[in-house]
Amino acid sequence: MSTGESFYITTPIYYPSDVPHIGHGYTTVAVDTLARWHRQAGDDTWMLTGTDEHGQKMLRAAAANGATPQEWVDRLVAESWHPVLETLDVANDDFIRTTQERHEERVQKFVQAIYDRGYIYAGEFEALYCVGCEEFKTDSEIVDGTGPFEGLKVCAIHSKPLELLQEKNYFFKLSEFQDKLLELYRTVPDFVRPESARNEVVSFVKQGLKDLSISRSTFDWGIKVPWDQSHVIYVWVDALLNYATAVGYGSDPEEFARRWPAYHVVGKDILRFHAVIWPAMLMAAGVEVPKGVFAHGWLLVGGEKMSKSKLTGIAPSEITDVFGPDAYRFYFLSAIAFGQDGSFSWEDLSARYQAELANGFGNLASRTTAMIDRYFEGIVPPAGEYTDADLHIQKIVSDAASAADAAIERFRIDEAIAAIWTIVDALNGYITENEPWALAKDDAQRARLGTVLYTAAEGLRALAVLISPVTPIASEKLWVALGAADTLGRLQDQPIREAGRWGILPFGASVNALAPLFPRVEQSG
Repeated sequence: MSTGESFYITTPIYYPSDVPHIGHGYTTVAVDTLARWHRQAGDDTWMLTGTDEHGQKMLRAAAANGATPQEWVDRLVAESWHPVLETLDVANDDFIRTTQERHEERVQKFVQAIYDRGYIYAGEFEALYCVGCEEFKTDSEIVDGTGPFEGLKVCAIHSKPLELLQEKNYFFKLSEFQDKLLELYRTVPDFVRPESARNEVVSFVKQGLKDLSISRSTFDWGIKVPWDQSHVIYVWVDALLNYATAVGYGSDPEEFARRWPAYHVVGKDILRFHAVIWPAMLMAAGVEVPKGVFAHGWLLVGGEKMSKSKLTGIAPSEITDVFGPDAYRFYFLSAIAFGQDGSFSWEDLSARYQAELANGFGNLASRTTAMIDRYFEGIVPPAGEYTDADLHIQKIVSDAASAADAAIERFRIDEAIAAIWTIVDALNGYITENEPWALAKDDAQRARLGTVLYTAAEGLRALAVLISPVTPIASEKLWVALGAADTLGRLQDQPIREAGRWGILPFGASVNALAPLFPRVEQSG
């Protein structure tokens, strides 16, 4: 049982009509890695992901596929969205669907609370609406159509014609929260990260906020407005509320108090919803705002943002089938500065897999265990007197552990991996310089050989713990091979913030031969 403070972290809830592509996978493994780190640090950790299943777009997709909306979303979630979590080895604690009863009931309670507190009013509404975005468009997001859409107003994102909607709606008084939001950004400077995202949000709010239409009356696929059954709650309001409903808002005050507030990791295209509308809704309901919103960049393929409509979407399984889930997680989390755009290419993935995982990490692990097996009959030898070279490794391990933890606190998973990787590079250099195979030929050097191999094994012990949130499968194999599972217990029970302490792997642990952690990949050209 964890005793640490609450660390509640969420992915966005995904729109299941699009099949998962590597962009969705990127967000999910990033959040999973942060959650695994905190869980292993003893913090009271909870990771949430899920699906956003209401709205007009879903209604139309279901009709086009000859299914009821509920049948349609059930199928998508079962066939695509649950399996991708397994594909990527994600250890989420909960999966929320906006069609679940727990969500619908609690959303109504939340919206009723805002209504009772005077932040919702009825009004007439006419505006251009994009069904693809499920949102009304402001002037800056509307462009003139070209080609077949000549003479029409189209959405800047989807390049599809917008629909003029006229209806009586309920509005949320978002405009009243401008000053409170600016105050929030000022007093909690890392409420929105990275800084580029924060600057964008601040300047958007400074321009003034318009009230937000929060209901629709032209279709019924959604959660009913509690005081007016002829309206359903606008899909974005319903979706944002998942973060609160999943941890018991409105019906389990103890659980809610234990978990809330959350950290939200989102793609930068949905930043405003999370950093402006969501905290304003929480303020209106008298609920604490989130701990923070982190916006990561886009994954570009051939210079284009990934999307289904442009066919740049790559399914995560296309990568994991060849390289495995650990490599997927390692590549996306290390190759891209978290918070900036990054580009994906098969060549880059393949090169990094070979250099960093197979040759760097994998080879180090198999060489070390093989030498202990060969020279010490598979028993971890005691260390003799430490030389400067050995102490240097101890310092690198200790520094890597604290630097990685500090980077995780900043949500910079890429920097954490870079810090941890200094151990891989240092140990590979250390083995090359100390030449245990030469020491093994001289009986007088037996104690020195023991020290060198203990240093390599103990360095790997720290490495296995520190990198386990990123590459859980390889770390577990290495943990078992080092004999650590038998002597120190389960890998996931090792306190990650103490991983840099030296001398934890006991002498006499029984080492097992290790199959390659990252086997060579034969690529068909």
